[in-house]
Amino acid sequence: MADGPLTFYVVTARAGYRAPYLKEFAERVASGELDVDGWLTTAVPTLELINQMKQIKGVGDYAAESLLKLIGRYDGLALDSWTRAKFFQVHNDGRKGSDKKIARYYVRFKEWRALALWYDMTRDWIE
Repeated sequence: MADGPLTFYVVTARAGYRAPYLKEFAERVASGELDVDGWLTTAVPTLELINQMKQIKGVGDYAAESLLKLIGRYDGLALDSWTRAKFFQVHNDGRKGSDKKIARYYVRFKEWRALALWYDMTRDWIE
């Protein structure tokens, strides 16, 4: 992917304004500057790992917490508009609330809170 042209990210991947970020990310991984395989085995605390991920251009809280799930860490909630709305529909009678309220609800699940959130928000898909 690092050797591919930027147009791949724009036209084929349809990444829009994120296209240059993805290209740069691929180049950094290919060159060895960024060791994403190391994320699988690192012992650093999750918050520190999130901060490392956020040093990648285009990666914010949501993207970093989503990446955590891909490497087997489930303690970042990765809240988006859908999960927020669904949470408040299921647990707050449809009234809006804060991300802190959501985090407090799932804190009891500790390092598994993202999985608990996902199962909770999608349980009606199989009921």
